[in-house]
Amino acid sequence: MAVPLPVPLAPSPDAPALTGPDSPDRRRLSLAALSAIWLAACGGGGGGGSDAAGSQAAAPAPTPGTGSGATTFGDFSGAGTGVNAALNGAVAFPGSNAWNTDISAAPVDPDSDAILTSIGLATGLRPDFGAGTWQGAPIGIPYVVVAGTQPPVRVNFTAYPGESDAGPYPVPDFAPIEGGNGSTGDRHVLVIDRDNHRLYELARAFRQSDGSWNADCGAVFHLDSNTVRPLGRPGWTSADAAGLPIFPGLARREEAARGPGGIRHALRFTVARTRRAYVPPATHVASSDTSANLPPMGMRVRLKASYAIPTGFSTEARAILTALKTYGMFVADNGSNWYLSGAPDEAWPDTLNSQLGQVKGSDFEVIRMDGLVTG
Repeated sequence: MAVPLPVPLAPSPDAPALTGPDSPDRRRLSLAALSAIWLAACGGGGGGGSDAAGSQAAAPAPTPGTGSGATTFGDFSGAGTGVNAALNGAVAFPGSNAWNTDISAAPVDPDSDAILTSIGLATGLRPDFGAGTWQGAPIGIPYVVVAGTQPPVRVNFTAYPGESDAGPYPVPDFAPIEGGNGSTGDRHVLVIDRDNHRLYELARAFRQSDGSWNADCGAVFHLDSNTVRPLGRPGWTSADAAGLPIFPGLARREEAARGPGGIRHALRFTVARTRRAYVPPATHVASSDTSANLPPMGMRVRLKASYAIPTGFSTEARAILTALKTYGMFVADNGSNWYLSGAPDEAWPDTLNSQLGQVKGSDFEVIRMDGLVTG
């Protein structure tokens, strides 16, 4: 079902700075390359859509929630509500879940060097998130937290209904759309029901005038269980090309601001070319290329233990790099090489781009790919 996707226009690492190497303008220009080419998240994409609802309703101010800030795996009851609300220590899935497993001592895959060469040994890590806006929308993948009383609405799946979890979904009218209301890109919508510990994710989502949503595909994840998608099947896509949930892999400033050790889970990143294969917990392929030198969906990499994290880096950068040593990051979608996903936040430091960019592909290693499934 999946088709190979076009290679995105990755920014040149030698491009001159617009207003300085750490400027928001430079980072936003880098992100514009992703907007220039439509990379449909559902493993190759489906038909388009139209937002028939007009201007989006204004989002209410987030509520703070009741959580203490202590890490709570799989329990979101203490989270705030609203757009990009504070989770107050909540982490998706139980502590024993693959997303939350310490892989710092896991064996290295024998094909690690060849695979990393295909991604780019000299290419730097790029934060695909930050402060400010690009083309009127926040930079990154936003989310919204709702209470268990949020009314569910109908969702019509237009591209992959057979691989989507049936609705209705509790999507509020003001749910943020990745890229903004007028985006022609992936248009992810992520909704967390804090009281029922559920995660609802849509790709290419468009609000309709009757309050319903059209989307290419959708998935429902149980944040309090290791059976993360009870209705899912091997080979199915999700709002992510790899069939993975998106939200658990986002870098969030709330966690990163705690410094090293503040991020207690794996992250997600994109690569330009993938293999027709996947590694659990991924469930889906998004390529027709069978080369063993290319990364499969769900491949996990970690920052080498030998990499010395500079003490002069920002608190947030050191937290992210520490998490990459401990939990690593999953190949989750086709996109620009070494682009790390995160949620927007006005408090992300502008130095993040240049600091993370000093970490090169050669500083990573691929974790042994047990359970590889070829498509």
